[in-house]
Amino acid sequence: ALVAAIMGSFVAGLDATVVNVALPAIREDLGGGLAGQQWVSNAYLLTLGSLILVAGSLADLYGERRVFSIGVGGFGAVSLLCAVAPTIEVLVAGRALQGVFGALLTPSALAVIVAAFPSDERGGAIGSWTAWSGIAMVVGPLAGGWLVDTFSWRWIFAVNVPFVAATLVLIAMAVPRSAGRPGVRLDWLGAVLTTFGLAGPVLALIDGGMWWAAPVGVALLAAFLVHERRTPAPMLPLGLFARRNFLFGNLQTFAMYGGLGALFFFLTLYLQQIAGYDALQAGLATIPTTLVMFVLSSRFGALADRFGPRWFMGLGPIVSACGIALLLRLDATFDYWTELLPALVLFSLGLVATVTPLTATVLADADEHNAGIASAVNNAIARVGSLLCIAAVGAVVASVAPGPGGTFGLGGFHAAVGICAALMALGGALGIGGIRNPRREVHCADCVAGAQSVQEPAHAR
Repeated sequence: ALVAAIMGSFVAGLDATVVNVALPAIREDLGGGLAGQQWVSNAYLLTLGSLILVAGSLADLYGERRVFSIGVGGFGAVSLLCAVAPTIEVLVAGRALQGVFGALLTPSALAVIVAAFPSDERGGAIGSWTAWSGIAMVVGPLAGGWLVDTFSWRWIFAVNVPFVAATLVLIAMAVPRSAGRPGVRLDWLGAVLTTFGLAGPVLALIDGGMWWAAPVGVALLAAFLVHERRTPAPMLPLGLFARRNFLFGNLQTFAMYGGLGALFFFLTLYLQQIAGYDALQAGLATIPTTLVMFVLSSRFGALADRFGPRWFMGLGPIVSACGIALLLRLDATFDYWTELLPALVLFSLGLVATVTPLTATVLADADEHNAGIASAVNNAIARVGSLLCIAAVGAVVASVAPGPGGTFGLGGFHAAVGICAALMALGGALGIGGIRNPRREVHCADCVAGAQSVQEPAHAR
């Protein structure tokens, strides 16, 4: 069961990280310009981010085994559609469907592990699942770059099919059948309102001729908030945002992951379309960030437990913003070891100091019975932040020193870098100004002096 959950999530994670290095090759083959490249990325993020919450309810209603199987099988089938897509429009539609099945797959994979392991073994199993998810982030750009350079961009999708088939066999053999949980209701109206509400601003940002979609989308999002407040089974429980750390943690998530998603989208395009890197070289160039995250995440998590998360969540993004700002030195030719690598390392150190404390703080501010939905909300906000910022920064890039053939020039890249640095710095300001270190009560019986109860930072957690 653990191997099945790992393989299903690994395929989805691999596909999410591999697409960026293939975007220039996709543009050359299918056309579409910068807008087409944005939609290849954004179509997936749009459906995944807006449906991941309701997908968790589907697992509760119909059982995690059934929903996980549908998610894995559907992801494989749609990957084949993407691999043979004859036009950019068909590819974008396929990516949107991949997001739908990815939303089914992601929360149900973790639910499979929770159902299969007793509580005393569950932590190790989840740790293995998380570690392999991190490995997918390393393998994705490398494998994708090699496939694009050696064969074709179409193979980054076709390679999913044998892994999906093996995962389905494992699910049939090892994952126990599970009944749905009574009393679960699906917020279908909320899912429809949020999906089309997010699509409106994104469509307007990517295609200026469809400016009318933005106010329509905003109106649908407003209707979504009203509906979520009134419905007895909301997809997004708004009451959680009344808690300070949860509110500011998610605001910081939106700003940081917005900047993060836009940074790697445009950095990958810059490396190939301006600096002349091939797909494999572009994948290798960004590996240091993933390696730093993989090696140091648990260490910074322990330090934040000891000293409290506030300053990690405040200063970490500011350090990352400084690393991003160093990318402004890059032009069409640069030295990787003295110019790009130091910027990536500084950015990565700030990021790794922030991510684990950020996630832990958001979850810690939720009650035990709604920790799952709190995690899903934070995950969805991170993806929506990437979606909207890629579209918004793309609109700026398209208007600043555009390059030939619908791509972007060096001035556009520098504009994107500046915006991403500002978003990351905003995340740091939100962390410093909004986050409070968790505090715990120390009762008289536990106090050395025995004289009074005090409040102190929960350094020992």
